[in-house]
Amino acid sequence: MKYNELLNRLYVISGEESEYEARVLIENFTKFSYSYVLSNRNVELSSSELLLALEKREARIPLQYIVGKWDFYRQTYIVNENCLIPRSDTEILVEKAVELLPENAHFLDLCTGSGCIAVSTLAERGDTSAIMVDKFKETLEIAKENAILNKVENRACPMLFDVLTQENMLDDMTFDAILSNPPYIRPEVIETLSEEVKKEPYAALYGGEDGLIFYNKIVSSYSKFLKKDGFFLFEIGYDQADDLIRIAHENGFNCLIFKDYGNNDRVAYLTK
Repeated sequence: MKYNELLNRLYVISGEESEYEARVLIENFTKFSYSYVLSNRNVELSSSELLLALEKREARIPLQYIVGKWDFYRQTYIVNENCLIPRSDTEILVEKAVELLPENAHFLDLCTGSGCIAVSTLAERGDTSAIMVDKFKETLEIAKENAILNKVENRACPMLFDVLTQENMLDDMTFDAILSNPPYIRPEVIETLSEEVKKEPYAALYGGEDGLIFYNKIVSSYSKFLKKDGFFLFEIGYDQADDLIRIAHENGFNCLIFKDYGNNDRVAYLTK
């Protein structure tokens, strides 16, 4: 298989992203650099690894899962089908955490998934420590691996429990901040998502019938774990700002909304 065939097969799946995906596959599954292949388009690329990767991509497996790692913020993360893929929209939450956390902060990351929020925050703020929570053992193992990969494992404590039902696991603990990118997508919206996104864990997408079950639970039940000047930082859906403002006010919090790079509402900052 030569470059143009690879590109054409990828174009059917990913359209304008096909050149980028070809580069990623070439650099991860062949002995050639992408620049060399562009200059030598007739070079034979076929390898069992590349062909298998291409077949997976044609089955609409996300590119990130095929490669097994992905960059987020300034760090690199192990990813597989047991965790949500880190996305650039979530970097806004990390930016705000890095900016807003007080010195020597201890924070909680609920629904940690790959651990990207906690780990990147810890990596950028060497004075901080965190507890990373997830309900799935396989997912929490990925977060632990990513803490080790990014050399913050001594400041990252993993805890296995269900955020919706087992908050008592944190009894007697307090935090300077509680961060979360919880599941927040409504079921009818999940049905409209791309085949690639549907390959990600359903539990990491489904936010209840109204998409708000985690926000309601966390704000109402976890505020007791915040220190006096503590705050919540949530990633939210582009259309959920009004809902978060309402939930905040119902629970005695103020709410400020930050936008992402696409000018969509993306992060809710709740303070007393």
